[in-house]
Amino acid sequence: MYFIKPTDPHPITPAKAFMLAALLLIWVLTGLIGHDPWKPDEAQGFGIVYSMLESGRWLVPTLVGEPYLDKPPLYYWTAALFAKAFSSWLPLHDGARLASGFYVGLTLLFTGLAGRKLYGENRGWAAAIILAGCIGLLVRAHQMVTDLGLLAGLAMLLYGYAISQDRPIRSALWIGTGLGVGFLSKGFIAPVLWLLIAVGLPLLFRQWRTARYTQSLLLSVLFALPWLTLWPLLLYQHSPNLFAEWAWTNNIGHWLDYASRGPDKSSLYYLNNLPWLAWPAWPLAAWVVWQSRHRLQQRDDLQLPLLAFGVMLLTLSLVPNIKEVFALPMLLPLALLATASLSTLKRGAANALDWFGLMTFAVFAIAMWWGWAGLLLDNHAKITQWLKDYQPGFEPVLNTTHFTLAIIATVLWLALVWRVGRSMRRAVTNWAAGMTLIWILAMTLWLPWLDSGKSYRNMVASLKHSMPEHYKCVGYDYVGDGQRAMLHYFGGIITREDRRERCDLRLVQGDRLSKPLLDETHWKKIWEGRRKGDKNEHFRLYQRKPD
Repeated sequence: MYFIKPTDPHPITPAKAFMLAALLLIWVLTGLIGHDPWKPDEAQGFGIVYSMLESGRWLVPTLVGEPYLDKPPLYYWTAALFAKAFSSWLPLHDGARLASGFYVGLTLLFTGLAGRKLYGENRGWAAAIILAGCIGLLVRAHQMVTDLGLLAGLAMLLYGYAISQDRPIRSALWIGTGLGVGFLSKGFIAPVLWLLIAVGLPLLFRQWRTARYTQSLLLSVLFALPWLTLWPLLLYQHSPNLFAEWAWTNNIGHWLDYASRGPDKSSLYYLNNLPWLAWPAWPLAAWVVWQSRHRLQQRDDLQLPLLAFGVMLLTLSLVPNIKEVFALPMLLPLALLATASLSTLKRGAANALDWFGLMTFAVFAIAMWWGWAGLLLDNHAKITQWLKDYQPGFEPVLNTTHFTLAIIATVLWLALVWRVGRSMRRAVTNWAAGMTLIWILAMTLWLPWLDSGKSYRNMVASLKHSMPEHYKCVGYDYVGDGQRAMLHYFGGIITREDRRERCDLRLVQGDRLSKPLLDETHWKKIWEGRRKGDKNEHFRLYQRKPD
């Protein structure tokens, strides 16, 4: 099989390659350090990492000392290793978050390699830039979430498929490794996607019915076996009950129970939300598919990403849990399809996307600078008052380092976009640069304001100060996993379900107006609080009265 590779009239020079690499590196690294774990996903994920580091037990993921077997532990292992390696320079949560940068870097690398293989020597950079520009990836790429491990694994897998007709052994290595990384990061979804793509390609397209493709698939199973079997086997040997809880209760059984009820309205979630999650990749992808709709049997460079997107959309729409972060895998094939469109879109479309991006990010940047200055100078504008009310108690302080970085980023963005001439490749590069600018401003000027409302640090300190010096244990009612993790990390407070023990302290979570959930005749409230600006999570600490 021979992939169609359009000739690029504007090759990537070393200077341009350096600029694009710098842009991607800045995009990946910005926001990984400098703030506490944020609710909801980061707090829970880091709680598992912190339990690993504190206990020294890495086989079974635990949260506050209790087994937490929702997902396999590869991402948690990686985050724990990064946290330990950088513990002399960074807080544990910042070091752990570097694992996200590691997996996102791998994702961009293998997406670029797949794009270069499918569409030509200079298209790899475009594929990585388009993926980095997707709105739905920006925030999630800088959080401690296991989905980033799955994303990296699927990027490896797609690259392995792309080279399967030319280099079956190398293809098998990356298909198998990607399958294994995805499985050990997120569970059974990676093998399901691997199987459906593997069967669907030769079933729908004759170009994939070759001996080399079959050889690649068979060998990939061998490369994947250690990833697929070693940890589950060790877990089973350690505890058959815990293995059953992971494999059946939290995964296979949960899926079968959902399948028996059938899909519901939530199955349309991704169709409704992909237009913004995958912007600007999806309109470019839709254009190239529409343009080639009568030639898809001949366009073997489109078959892999098109089928992969269809498989991912269908599979992820029919699983029990539907969340925005679970849509990340679909961005990979969309970015590849969008890369294929760069050589066919008219200059007018390139100009439209470019000017739309320039105007959009210019307005956002001006608003962010103006809003920050209003907070710092307390100009009494309505928007300033709203920002202060949203984060009550926040006192803005000029951080010269953050201010300098924001100035440099803004000037560099202006220099980058202030160029003559328009092209589709320049349009997607300018879009990614604009996304990077907004993210830098958010993680410099606005980081203290954001961290003030998203961190549990101050709330836990207040709770810890109100606790008696000596107590037996702390039970809890309705306290979430992320909140329990932050109580453990910031305050060393271990919360228990209190089924058998008669704990003398009890922490209750509810809303501010809810009535106390405990009998006041046996319990005395000794503390009440919440995070700044959070009107939903309200905590009360009770102490058991003497009998």
